Amino acid sequence: MEASGGANLITLLIPNHGNIPTGGSMAEVRTIIRIAGFDLDGTKPVYQALRGIKGVGHNLARMLSYIIKEKFNISPSEPLGLLPPEADKTLEDIVRNPTKYGIPGWAVNSPRDIESGKDTHYIGTDLETHIITVKKHLLEIGTRRGIRLARGLKVRGQRTRSHPRRNKISVVGRKRR
Repeated sequence: MEASGGANLITLLIPNHGNIPTGGSMAEVRTIIRIAGFDLDGTKPVYQALRGIKGVGHNLARMLSYIIKEKFNISPSEPLGLLPPEADKTLEDIVRNPTKYGIPGWAVNSPRDIESGKDTHYIGTDLETHIITVKKHLLEIGTRRGIRLARGLKVRGQRTRSHPRRNKISVVGRKRR
């Protein structure tokens, strides 16, 4: 089928189990859903499709899928493509501001943010720039973590003598006799 924008639109027909109002017994599934600048697979279950957004991991995707279940009456195991196109803006708002919809502060990727002091959640390129600014901030104030991040070393107390040698010059040498 040819959509009005000139792009090919592929739709799947799956049985409707009574929870989505449609004219017939088969519901139409959108195969690609664009949310927050990411193309999500509409044929995957809601919780799996949400993981396609950079900054949304497994636990947050599960929590968000239950919020979507409450708002749109779609089970987390049903395809994301069953959501109506009008729900895309609401879904994007849920992903960008999860604390507004009842997600706890410990589940977001920047609790007690350095800049604002609030629990914020970054996705996509905002997440990448936030990580860079946090690393620069840690280096500027001279923390051990910031210095080790700048040098490309392990930060969380792991040993560095034997194991982590990817893209590094070998530090440990053999004793010569």
